[in-house]
Amino acid sequence: MRDSQIDHSIVREADDRLPVPADASGFSESDEVADSTDSTGDLASELQRELTVERDKHLRLIAEFDNFRKRMLKEKIEAESRGQAELVRQILDPLDDIARFAHVDPAATDSVTIVQGVEMVEKKLGKSLRAAGLEPVNPVDDKFDPSLHEAVATDPTESAALDGTVSRVFQVGYTFKGQLLRPARVVVRQYPGSR
Repeated sequence: MRDSQIDHSIVREADDRLPVPADASGFSESDEVADSTDSTGDLASELQRELTVERDKHLRLIAEFDNFRKRMLKEKIEAESRGQAELVRQILDPLDDIARFAHVDPAATDSVTIVQGVEMVEKKLGKSLRAAGLEPVNPVDDKFDPSLHEAVATDPTESAALDGTVSRVFQVGYTFKGQLLRPARVVVRQYPGSR
């Protein structure tokens, strides 16, 4: 037998006698790469499914919030409308009274009766508006408060105790449930020695 010719049966026997390493699993290197690719593919598809689920949850949450926002806006508009309707309902009677006075025959009614009727309508309207939450700001002799009053002029006063108080009201102000609608336009007393 020549050196270049190798008896393959001897090589096989020698391979069989070689010890097998403890970590050898019987898979070839190509099998390990295939398994690694399969497990990476499984992991990627699992992550893709989780991403899809989370994206769906996120989109549903956005849609629910948008629906909630629209519902709250609609309810707010409806509540404002109901509040306005209630206020209008409360002033219907005084409006009817005003309409009756607008159509009286001046030749058959004296001016005193008309004035008394208008005063009664004013009281009735004021009562209805106060019941709804309207409060007049009429601060005669009160301390001037710039958050409720607008000073349009000053009056001199001889008393230091009256300095900074309201002497006259040109136009009554109003608050509605604590919110200032219009400040009272007032004249403020001023003591000459205070400035």
